[in-house]
Amino acid sequence: MRKLILQMQMSVDGFVGTDGDYDWQVWNWGDDNRWDEQLRLDFNAHFRAIDTILLSRKMVEEGYLTHWGNAAKRYPRDPFYAFAQRIVDVQKVVPSDRLEKSRWERTVVRSGDLPREVGALKAEEGNNIAVFGGAGFASALIAAGLVDEFQLYINPAALGGGTRILDQAGFRELRLLGSKGYECGIVVNRYAPAA
Repeated sequence: MRKLILQMQMSVDGFVGTDGDYDWQVWNWGDDNRWDEQLRLDFNAHFRAIDTILLSRKMVEEGYLTHWGNAAKRYPRDPFYAFAQRIVDVQKVVPSDRLEKSRWERTVVRSGDLPREVGALKAEEGNNIAVFGGAGFASALIAAGLVDEFQLYINPAALGGGTRILDQAGFRELRLLGSKGYECGIVVNRYAPAA
């Protein structure tokens, strides 16, 4: 059975988005990337271990695939951007009752019934499934008990308020799978549901 792995950047105090205009992420997906070499290597290793990406309708319509497709074209020989080409190459699935069909290559639209569709994806042959948010989508997946592993990229910033992804889920006991700190200040904590 394949695992659904949620990967999100987060502040030290548990927020994935800010109410203000703060530059709080060590890398916010633009050209100014301050991640250290080991984090870049580990990030790419995650992408080599997946063969499907689950995306929210909002994220795909706001340009996630276009953004990383353009990055793959701009940096075809940069080993760090191998993940961008991997995003282009793997299957993408968008659960939505609003979209009737996909406008994106290697992307299928399925019903918005998350438990049914994620369950079907997990039962398919292949490698693990990655999901990156947005916040509302991640919250819905967590609340439905569909996430098998959390990869939380903790940035060295405390926001004091903002958007969370764990509020809808209620109490959850998690089991630590690993924690690794990086020179750039990021700490990646990996958890699985305890039960």
